[in-house]
Order: sequence, then C-alpha cells, then structure tokens
Amino acid sequence: MSAHVEGQLPHEPEKATLEGRNKVLGFWLFLGGETVLFGTLFSAFLALRHQVLDGPPAHELFSLPLVAIATALLLTSSLTSVFATQALHRHDNKKLITWLIVTVLLGLGFLCLEIYEFYHYVHEGHGFTTSAFSSSFYTLVGFHGAHVALGIVWISLLIGQLAKKGLTVVTAPKAYVAGLYWHFIDVVWVFIFTVVYLMGKVV
Repeated sequence: MSAHVEGQLPHEPEKATLEGRNKVLGFWLFLGGETVLFGTLFSAFLALRHQVLDGPPAHELFSLPLVAIATALLLTSSLTSVFATQALHRHDNKKLITWLIVTVLLGLGFLCLEIYEFYHYVHEGHGFTTSAFSSSFYTLVGFHGAHVALGIVWISLLIGQLAKKGLTVVTAPKAYVAGLYWHFIDVVWVFIFTVVYLMGKVV
C-alpha cells in the first residue's frame, strides 16, 4: 500500500497541496528574516574585529587547516542534501532517508570540529568576554553553530517520521524545507569562512 501511494505522488510532492505550497513559501519568508539577522551579526563583527584589547588577534588565533576541514564537511553535506531532494522527487523514500542520514553525520562532524575549535581558542585566551572582537566572533560563529545543531535535530526527527510514515504529500514538504534550511546554513558558513577566517588571516 505504501509503495502504491508513493507511486501516485506528483513529481514535486512538496507542492502537491495548498498546505505544502504555503509551507514552502512561508519558509522562504523565514529565511529572509534569518538573512537580515545574520547580516546584522556580520556588520557587528566587521565593525569590532580589530578591537582585540589584550587578547590574541585573528591572524595569530585562527587555524585555517582545521577550519578548512570543517568547511569541506559542511559543503559536502550540502551536496548530500541535494541528493536527498533528488530522491524526494524520484519518490525514493529509502534513498531519501539514506542521504539525510549522511547529511546529519557530516553536520555532526562539522559541529564537533567547531566545538573543539572554541575549546582551543578559550585556552589561547580568546574567551567570550576577552574583547569586543571575541564577543562578536563567538556571537556570529556560535549562532551559526546553533543553527547547525538545530538542523541536525530537525532532520533526525524527520528521518524517523519518514521511516514510520513514508513519503507522502504531508512529509514531502517537511523534507523539502529541511533541505532549504540546510543549504541556507551552508551558504552562511561560506560567508563566515571568507569574512571571519580568510580576512582575519590576511587583513
């Protein structure tokens, strides 16, 4: 019965119902608000990044190889999220779940490296209240890390729902907007990597 129902799904099941279309549209509006919020945090960081007081400056603090590995993990997870969306449009629930699991594991790897990074920075004298630079750094990067953690929990719960209920016009919009969310936090990280880490090393 489940296979029959999945086989009757349209090519884009996330938009098959008015409720599904409204969820997708509403989520785009939510991401617009998130973009403004992150833009504010980026602006604050750029204004304060040279205010280091007695703490270590960015070019002495940051370890680009570690951050590059974390970046590779997160960008790869964006690719696996694309594969998950493709499986969604093929109505392949098994492949959808598989790619979502891989996405979660890559996200966990990124998050573990970020936690290790923060732990290392604190021991280097770069605490949250060390300077305006450190406060703006932890607020921006930590806020992104919180979004990654939320995405991991969200997609994990979604995997459980897909395993239990299968791919339907109800679960499809949830999988689709989860993919949008994951791409969003990946794009934000590209900006963080460029503005915070690369510019911190050279400017």
